[in-house]
Amino acid sequence: MLRVEMLSTGDEVLHGQITDTNAAWLADTLFNEGFPLTSRETVGDELSALVAVLQERSQIADVLIVNGGLGPTSDDLSALAAATAAGVELVEHAGWIARMEAFFAGRGREMAPANRKQAQIPATAEMLDNPVGTACGFSLRLNRCWLFFTPGVPSEFKVMVQQQIVPRLRQQFPQAEPPLCLRLTTFGRGESDLASELDGLALPDGVVMGYRSSSPIIELKLTGPRAQQAAMHQAWERVREVAGESTLFEGTGGLPSRLAEQMLTQALRVSLSEQFTAGLLSWRLQGGGVPLAAGEVLPESDDTLDALLGRAQDLAEQQGAPLALAVGSLREGEISLALHTPAGTRGQTLRYSAKHHSPVLQQETIAMVAMDMLRRYLNGWPPVGHYPWMTRLAEV
Repeated sequence: MLRVEMLSTGDEVLHGQITDTNAAWLADTLFNEGFPLTSRETVGDELSALVAVLQERSQIADVLIVNGGLGPTSDDLSALAAATAAGVELVEHAGWIARMEAFFAGRGREMAPANRKQAQIPATAEMLDNPVGTACGFSLRLNRCWLFFTPGVPSEFKVMVQQQIVPRLRQQFPQAEPPLCLRLTTFGRGESDLASELDGLALPDGVVMGYRSSSPIIELKLTGPRAQQAAMHQAWERVREVAGESTLFEGTGGLPSRLAEQMLTQALRVSLSEQFTAGLLSWRLQGGGVPLAAGEVLPESDDTLDALLGRAQDLAEQQGAPLALAVGSLREGEISLALHTPAGTRGQTLRYSAKHHSPVLQQETIAMVAMDMLRRYLNGWPPVGHYPWMTRLAEV
């Protein structure tokens, strides 16, 4: 099996001063291309440590993608480390010097002398184009490994992976096949609850069941070789059955975009009244393309569930919207929500005692409850669902 590894460089990454979003993006991208990462390592800005890890991993990995350390400053050491590990000199790439000069000239600036460092690559390396920045990448062979060196700037890194690295891997390893990954996202049931029904599921050879918890949602995944497609879809029916009404959507994307599709098809708009969610619900729905009528964000109050029901009804009437969602205040662990529809107005009061949840996660969770009420109505179900980790105190 092909062994693909990633090496992230830089003291700021090693010591957690910045989040390594490149690593998560690369893992997902390569997985979907059929080149899943086997391992990932981080090393700081120290030449001997960089040289040592390049020499070590080149004896083990088939492909190593090195990210970072191609800038113009003294702590950018990846090119020098690569040349040292390979036992060759750094050479200046005249063509890249010309590219950088044109890059700066196009912005009305003169290239600083320090930038010449970004055109220096190991003598045995192949230059990799960077159409959006000043740091060229490069690749070279060392021991059993094919190494690719990329800039740390995410926008530059992603373009280089997509345009320079993946096509080379696809040409060199045509037998690699993207796996089949079936996904669905749930809300309202716990991971252990779902696992208790799914962990005993009989799966075809090479197929694995996965869970990804990202509060307040849980994603279920069935991943395996495409040769097992028919058997995987058969097992997937059981996953769907277990998830049941807690399934927000299948595939990738998000709930707001799915709500938007249904509402646009039915020519519906929704108006929002928010207290505890403080505009988060509107932001989520608007970002997904949900057709919104004018709404309101109100200060927290002691309004009753009946008052919230009346607010949803009044808002729908005022805005001429067939749907209106109202989110009340979180008071002493209790919160009310109401949904007005052409079929009537439904509301609920929930006990949400989640002191271990951050304020942001609490808002995200309640916004999801509100969207779930809308989802259930659009699916033709009662808007008030069941959430085992919340106690329903009232329903009207």
